[in-house]
Amino acid sequence: MSAIAETVENYTDQLRNNRLGLWMFFISEAFLFGGLLVTRFYLWGNTRPELDQTIGLIVTSVLLLSSFSMNLAETAMEHGDRKTFLRGLVATAVLGLIFLVGVLVFEWGLFPFLYEGHLKPWEDVYGAVVFAMTGMHALHVVSGIVFIAIVWNLGRKGHYSPERHWGVEACAIYWHYVDLVWIFFYPALYLIGTVAH
Repeated sequence: MSAIAETVENYTDQLRNNRLGLWMFFISEAFLFGGLLVTRFYLWGNTRPELDQTIGLIVTSVLLLSSFSMNLAETAMEHGDRKTFLRGLVATAVLGLIFLVGVLVFEWGLFPFLYEGHLKPWEDVYGAVVFAMTGMHALHVVSGIVFIAIVWNLGRKGHYSPERHWGVEACAIYWHYVDLVWIFFYPALYLIGTVAH
């Protein structure tokens, strides 16, 4: 076997193992986020707090738009278009930051001089669940943005190619997973149930 064929075979084996490891990680994460959803329905029943529907729709739209830019970046790398790849990653990170700021400012009221949040995590079951669900998701958004920054830096240095871009693929899958979780969280927090008074 030639050295090139052996290298390709080793990369293929490594790629298969990496993908398996990533999906095993996502299965464990599904239990975490699933537990939060079960907690929401157990503690709230068919009620929900009065959250700002406009803010919820805006941050959700921003996050879904970030999936588009991430897909653009990944596809660009598959075709060797480094400029579009790097721009797509920057756009995704910026949209992720906008989502994060929207949640922290408008749902958490983290900066009361900008916007006074009406829920507190210690006041009642509604605040506790909203902060637990959005907090855990926000933690994953932050780690996704860090992941994007690392991949962007490596991509800027020419680390990836159309044939070898596992880091880009892993980053994209992670980001899409974080978006998918929010697709379940958004209706659970903002849409399902009657507003509790």
